[in-house]
Amino acid sequence: VILGPDSCQRVVFPIGLPTTVPELQSEIKTNCKLSEPFRLQFMDTLFGNSFMNLTSMDEIEDKATVKVIYTTCEAGALSFPCSAITPPRDMTSDSGGCAVIPTSESTSSRSLWPDTFIVPRFSYDAELKLEKAHEALRKSGTLLIPDPKLKSDVLQGLIQEAVKHKVYLTDQEFDQVAEALIMRHPCLEERGSNTGYGGWKTNLKYKLSNYRTHLWKMGCPEVCINALKCKPDGKRSPAFNVKKPKRGEVAYCPSFPLGESHQSLEKMRVELLLDLKRQNNRQTVRDKMEKSFALRRQEILCDAPMISDLQERWPALFDAKEVRNLDFKVNYLFCNFSVAAKLLRGSMKIWFCLSYLTSKGIIEMSNNIE
Repeated sequence: VILGPDSCQRVVFPIGLPTTVPELQSEIKTNCKLSEPFRLQFMDTLFGNSFMNLTSMDEIEDKATVKVIYTTCEAGALSFPCSAITPPRDMTSDSGGCAVIPTSESTSSRSLWPDTFIVPRFSYDAELKLEKAHEALRKSGTLLIPDPKLKSDVLQGLIQEAVKHKVYLTDQEFDQVAEALIMRHPCLEERGSNTGYGGWKTNLKYKLSNYRTHLWKMGCPEVCINALKCKPDGKRSPAFNVKKPKRGEVAYCPSFPLGESHQSLEKMRVELLLDLKRQNNRQTVRDKMEKSFALRRQEILCDAPMISDLQERWPALFDAKEVRNLDFKVNYLFCNFSVAAKLLRGSMKIWFCLSYLTSKGIIEMSNNIE
């Protein structure tokens, strides 16, 4: 596998080549520890060993050479990897680039759920057991009945990979994880199950539930906001109003920045009220709004304040530039800034129209912010 101009790696498939191109990509991504999105090309002997796009596994055979082509974003006349692009400081720029707004460093910031779940490598002894089980499956067709230690290692590895994306999985996503497991390790397929992974799916649900309990004890804010003590009296059941990220949200409920506490961020909020009254102070306001983002998100999620209360506590949040920053901060977007600008301008027009009608007493804005 050619990874770059001066980098290549041999990848061995103990049970034979994958049957589809996405499976091959998953294997290469895992074995070569790749994090950026990519596609594959193969060396075509019919065209003088030139590299062609790989669209079917029929185009390659054993000991073939494939090349990793990293997906790039067009930015004017140049192309750059998506992960290498940062937004301009002036968010009003109408650049046609591809960008991601960085948030404060936080263990609660997660990446988007992948189209194809990548099964991680497990502990060394677990990989040895699975390798022997693959050999037995190939020779005699015997499926592995994992011992408790191996099952625990496999489930723990899958959960650790899943929580990089989210801590509350849907039923479909559990299916995706369990299916990816038996596709990567066919020896773990279950006899008597319609799907071959029904038991693994159930065990994953229990394992993730127990892991969320552990995260709650550690003070993970994304889990703590759903604790029973945070719910209203009379409705304190685990299933009531579970708050979890919507599709595309990755900075849903971040932890406080390193070295900061609720008291220090509250003090910063009060300072922001004075900073807004000073002229030519945009950069200071921007930096403090960025640093206090975690406190603001937790207030909105836990307390669901009225718009008027939020506007009183965080007036800078209702500035057009901060609305744009917030949208890019919470939603992990790879988009064209001109398109985003048009969408945000439309949102702001609606907001100002509602504010005008409210001030005239025509309508009353009494809905909570979700």
